Amino acid sequence: MGNRAKLYVILALLAVGAGLGYYLTRTSSTAQTDPLTPEGKAYVENLRLSDVGMKATESYVGQTIVEIEGKIGNVGTRALDQVEVYCIFYDAYGQMVLRKRLAIVASNKGGALQPGGNRSFRLPFDDLPPSWNNAMPHLVIASVKFS
Repeated sequence: MGNRAKLYVILALLAVGAGLGYYLTRTSSTAQTDPLTPEGKAYVENLRLSDVGMKATESYVGQTIVEIEGKIGNVGTRALDQVEVYCIFYDAYGQMVLRKRLAIVASNKGGALQPGGNRSFRLPFDDLPPSWNNAMPHLVIASVKFS
């Protein structure tokens, strides 16, 4: 095998390794840790997202931070210790470029969300891919934990 052929084999192996590394880190960060239970799925209809908006600000180090802000209301009959959402970002072609799972209700930050209660949330993102289409991401309830 010539030197040029060896170089191509090495480059191909590096490309495959980089692709595999990207895939493994990407899937592990987006894997569901607590799936939405049937009880949680049934309760989702009692959760109301409102006043949801998006803004971009510049950090003190010159980095752009995109923030999703809004409110969640609990119109059901049960108190909630935790509610998590998937924030799904797309590119101009409608392909998903990022999916992050974040808490919008956490009992260790503000206590449980009581029936009839409302709570504001703020979700900052400083790692959005350049291919993102700059549109509001889809917010999907990922998990609900009851008190």
